[in-house]
Amino acid sequence: MPAISRDEVAHLARLARLDLSDDELSHYAEQLDVILTAVTRVGEVAAQDVEPMSHPVMLDNVFRADVLQPGLTAEEALSAAPAVEDSRFRVPRILDEE
Repeated sequence: MPAISRDEVAHLARLARLDLSDDELSHYAEQLDVILTAVTRVGEVAAQDVEPMSHPVMLDNVFRADVLQPGLTAEEALSAAPAVEDSRFRVPRILDEE
């Protein structure tokens, strides 16, 4: 049984505002099915005897000191914006759908 259906891919494409053809939907459904099957197989690995870790190789991060540097003023940043409203960037609304 496929891990993801063509209809689910179409739904995801619509949410991502992608206009995919029928051939592309089928192609991506097949590819996502392979990926999701591989992820499922990784999840089935018997790892109870493995200590949890964030990375397979021990890493030491080297941090640099924070250095205060001058940046743009609000006016300078907004001067390049295509639209400004109430001293803020105005952007198209995208969350009124699903």
